[in-house]
Amino acid sequence: MFKKIYNTLFTGSASKIGIWLLAAVVVSQSFLFYKVGYSDKDKEYFKYINQEHKIFSFPIPETVDFAGEAMPVKDIEVRERLNKEIIVNAYWQSQTILLLQRANRWFPIIEPILKQNNIPDDFKYLCVAESAMANVVSPSGAAGFWQFMKGTAPQYGLHVGDEVDERYNLEKATQAACDYLQEAKVKNGTWTAAAAGYNMGMQGVNNQMSEQGTTNFYDLYLNDETSRYVFRITALKLIMSNPKQYGFYVRQQDKYPTMPFKNVTVGEDGAINWVAVAKENSISYKLLKYCNPWIRKINFANKSKHSYTIKIPTETDATVLQKQLGTDDFSKE
Repeated sequence: MFKKIYNTLFTGSASKIGIWLLAAVVVSQSFLFYKVGYSDKDKEYFKYINQEHKIFSFPIPETVDFAGEAMPVKDIEVRERLNKEIIVNAYWQSQTILLLQRANRWFPIIEPILKQNNIPDDFKYLCVAESAMANVVSPSGAAGFWQFMKGTAPQYGLHVGDEVDERYNLEKATQAACDYLQEAKVKNGTWTAAAAGYNMGMQGVNNQMSEQGTTNFYDLYLNDETSRYVFRITALKLIMSNPKQYGFYVRQQDKYPTMPFKNVTVGEDGAINWVAVAKENSISYKLLKYCNPWIRKINFANKSKHSYTIKIPTETDATVLQKQLGTDDFSKE
């Protein structure tokens, strides 16, 4: 057929028509090229982009586990869900760089509390998935690193009020999360299901297990958010535990430094003015709040005369930064 069209357009009496049509196509393409503004330098730059700019997919490990429990990555549907979360997080470069920087400061606080409570270390990545290790508030009102709801937090020992909100106290909130996860593990049977329960509620997971006749998390049909949840945590674990494998290079000196503190107890006498407390410890109220984000208002009535432990920095920012800047383990290897 193409040969017949060619002979019709470019041979015999119709040849002039064929030539004019070809010329029109060339001119129109050239006009389009110049219309969008590509100069000779732009063309050369595009060649460079094509040579240097490459975006890759990532292989799925042959074996993957969450909290010591095997993920069935030979299951195509499971494999594709994990693949999606690896790609989403590996190519969300700005967020992942921030996570790697923040982890240097916050993991040393979270990890020992998990260990003391016999919670698998992988659950620190649940905290990452919940809040990106920032004191954020969700649209539904969940707050802090571990995203406790206002109604749930007191059940796990956290005081929540206008003046003090312990959902923002990392040590106490991590302990509360451990208590929740231990309970969820007993109720839902596995650490994987316990993680899912942290997202949709342990009773919600238990109900789905009963309705669907399986206790295997990977065989459950769940809402989209919970279906993605465990896979997102696992993807964050894979990327953050081996960042260079996924193309992330963060120098030690660029990571957020750990902050040395001393603990000071206040509140035994009742009302607290946090500005006064800051001045007594030779720091600003701003720095006191930064180190103790659970403090919500300057004046705290504290009618129960409950004592509170606050963190006071023991080194200046300049000293902390100097120590951090003195380390550089950057290597492309």
